[in-house]
Amino acid sequence: MKKFRWIALLLVAAFVLSACGGGGGQTIKIGINAPLTGDIPKVGEGTKFAAELWLEEIGGVINVGGKDYKVELVIEDNESKGESAAAVNTKLITQDEVLVIVGPQSSKQAVPAGAVANDLETPMISPWSTNPATTKDRPWVFRTPFLDPFQGPVVANFVSDEFGFTKAGVLYDIASDYPKGLAEYFKQAWEDIHGAGSVVAFESFTTGDTDFSAQLTKIMDAGAEFIFAPQYYNEVALIVQQAHELGFEGPIVGSDSWGSAETVNLCGEDCYGLFFSTHYAAEGATGATKEFIDKYNAKYGYVPDDVGALTWDSLNIVKTAIENCGKLTGDIKVDRKCVRDAMAAIKEFHGITGDMTFTEEGDPIKCAVIVRISEEGKFTFYKQVCP
Repeated sequence: MKKFRWIALLLVAAFVLSACGGGGGQTIKIGINAPLTGDIPKVGEGTKFAAELWLEEIGGVINVGGKDYKVELVIEDNESKGESAAAVNTKLITQDEVLVIVGPQSSKQAVPAGAVANDLETPMISPWSTNPATTKDRPWVFRTPFLDPFQGPVVANFVSDEFGFTKAGVLYDIASDYPKGLAEYFKQAWEDIHGAGSVVAFESFTTGDTDFSAQLTKIMDAGAEFIFAPQYYNEVALIVQQAHELGFEGPIVGSDSWGSAETVNLCGEDCYGLFFSTHYAAEGATGATKEFIDKYNAKYGYVPDDVGALTWDSLNIVKTAIENCGKLTGDIKVDRKCVRDAMAAIKEFHGITGDMTFTEEGDPIKCAVIVRISEEGKFTFYKQVCP
């Protein structure tokens, strides 16, 4: 009896080990590093909801080399903090033994988290980070959105062509990688068009500030015809409303960080008629993009923002890479390397946020969309701008 008992125990142990493996057992673990709490929880919510919807869509299974593997999402909260995002990646890689990581979203979290993923040789793809530092010199790190060196000139050219303005004001968070970097790329692009000094005010604040009256007053006194504010939804409403209270009548233009469903909820009519650059426009979408929007809206009760759509694309890129491996060995290091190489080999991808051609650095070359916030508070397509 002892012999049979030991055989039974060994069989159970073998099953548990195979079922819990990060890549080669019966379960593929995908880490989700998202800001579920902190300054931008709506971004984390959109990521989580899109990921869970994607898991349902694929039936919870990825087929690799003719074998079905159950897919498990390991969702962790980075609290909207860089240090927390790095710690989350460490946990996902060393404790949870995930095969690949989707996220973080904002550059403030993605840059430090990307360093961890690259050092620990685990493939990571950011759905939303547009700062070049996220992927620079990091062969294990990829992204789905366009980059700020592209987005900055997109906004500068759009405002120049649309309004004919020559004097720009900029208001940005100097303590956050994304707005700081994008503000600088915009300034360079604007001055390339209109000459040195054409950014008449370049004002900054620090994360957590809620009173922008001093900076806005300086911008107005400098004669700025419009304001570029590459900030997140929680700050956009405060900036726009305070500018209007001070009597500023020019346009306030934003970037892809405006794309959250919360932007209009918080800003209301103050944001109607304003423009921002982003990755996709939900209003008027067709094909696979509309299918995603309809399914998301039916399940969660609101139209998904660009973070949700980009998370969907990121997960489908991950799925394609895993499938293209052809097999999973059970050795997590070997399988991570296979997925990384397969992601790097994807040169063209047709996503719901547009067609993408990937560079050697893991960055997509893709078009940007200019969105107008309608008088009904909807994000409507205005024009497309391509590289």
